[in-house]
Amino acid sequence: MSVRTPDPNSGWLSDSELAEIRQRLPLLYVEAVPVRVDGLGQVVEVGVLLRVGSSGTITRTLVSGRVMYGETLRDALFRHLEKDLGPMAFPQLPASPVPFQVAEYFPLPGVSTFYDERQHAVSLAYVVPVTGTCEPRQDALELTWMTPHEAASEAISAEMEGGRGSLLRSALASVGRLP
Repeated sequence: MSVRTPDPNSGWLSDSELAEIRQRLPLLYVEAVPVRVDGLGQVVEVGVLLRVGSSGTITRTLVSGRVMYGETLRDALFRHLEKDLGPMAFPQLPASPVPFQVAEYFPLPGVSTFYDERQHAVSLAYVVPVTGTCEPRQDALELTWMTPHEAASEAISAEMEGGRGSLLRSALASVGRLP
């Protein structure tokens, strides 16, 4: 798959520009739940990232990131999967750009299940099988593979920020693997 890189002058924002825009407009994100599937296409493992959260604590999270101006959803999804899981993860992007869920994050707790203190964001969430070797990069400390039952547990949900535990359970439900 050829990933097109949008014009860097039109898609990237400085830190101050991003902070200002976050105060005025909702931003579009993609999120991915990496999975391993068996020969029948059934999810047998779920990958959850471990990283330092916004409060400085160690948290679990999903692959996620902004969609740049001029970038397709597929390209953004591929870019963030490669950024977080490494170039040898070999993600199998969905044939359709329709997400399993649209999650709306608000900067005020309690407005929705999803919370992000920095901004109002809309996230398109996907379940993405990966077939290669995953070696977390960027700010990810590690990728933990677990069974769908383990991933859906309250213990894992409690370690995830911003309602992502709920999003993870929705992902498992969308593929028929919610215990």
